[in-house]
Amino acid sequence: MNKIQQEFKAWLGPVPFLSLALLTVIALVFFFSSGGGIKLVDERVEAEAESLDERVMPSEGIALPIQWNALGLRLTESGSIDKEKFMKLYEGRGGISEADLELIESSANGEIIMTRENSGLILNLLWAFGLANENPVLEEGPMANPNYGGAGGFASTGGWTLAYGDPMDHYSAHAFVRLSSEQQALVENTAKGIFRPCCGNSTHFPDCNHGMAMLGLLELLAKEGLSEDEVYDIALKVNSYWFPETYMTLASYFDSKGVKWANVDAKTVLGYDYSSGAGYSRILAEMDPVEIEGGGGCSA
Repeated sequence: MNKIQQEFKAWLGPVPFLSLALLTVIALVFFFSSGGGIKLVDERVEAEAESLDERVMPSEGIALPIQWNALGLRLTESGSIDKEKFMKLYEGRGGISEADLELIESSANGEIIMTRENSGLILNLLWAFGLANENPVLEEGPMANPNYGGAGGFASTGGWTLAYGDPMDHYSAHAFVRLSSEQQALVENTAKGIFRPCCGNSTHFPDCNHGMAMLGLLELLAKEGLSEDEVYDIALKVNSYWFPETYMTLASYFDSKGVKWANVDAKTVLGYDYSSGAGYSRILAEMDPVEIEGGGGCSA
């Protein structure tokens, strides 16, 4: 006889005609009506939510398989990042850790560890790199379409207020990283297949900060010789830190379909049907979003 049964037997007194099974039923009714069952359910739901959180954007972070080296220094030296403006921005946000400060001051950076805490800073660094690094996507792609009145009027260009001088002075102006024809083809092919939920455009049309930052990341991943599948895998992990609510909701959606987040096809999830603004809205028509604090905006 368990503890609940013992307590209820003492409470009811000597009732020999009550079977152990009936006593158990009465005990369970009392237990759930008093809120104990609800508490257990709430704790289970909370534990599942924490598990989902860890699966989508692990608290220990992810290693970006790129060689950052002295790119931060070169961005500041070129004026693509005005270090004074950059530091002032982050002073208002509580400052920059010593490890993250090395990304703009050291020449000895290897892989970057992206965490929940520094994902916004890495977004800005990759935004600056994507905007400034010379690349045909910027010079010949949709950004250069004359119907848009020039490339300077987008959120990813005119909105980059942390440059020295006019941000368009740095647009595709610096040969920080040069790619082979095969590497460039990988960048362009994956860019066309990677969307972001803040709008309906792919990375091939990087008109906002997330698109421009993702373009920069794709260039660095291609430079390291990653395969297409590996590029999509990293891109999904990065998008998940930049848009946590979106991808936690998508993980929950796939869970409901019997597909664990670890087993989803990254290329599929990053496509228009799930990661574009319209695609994600379709998912929200089927289920409620996973609500969390924070999330990525389209400004520095």
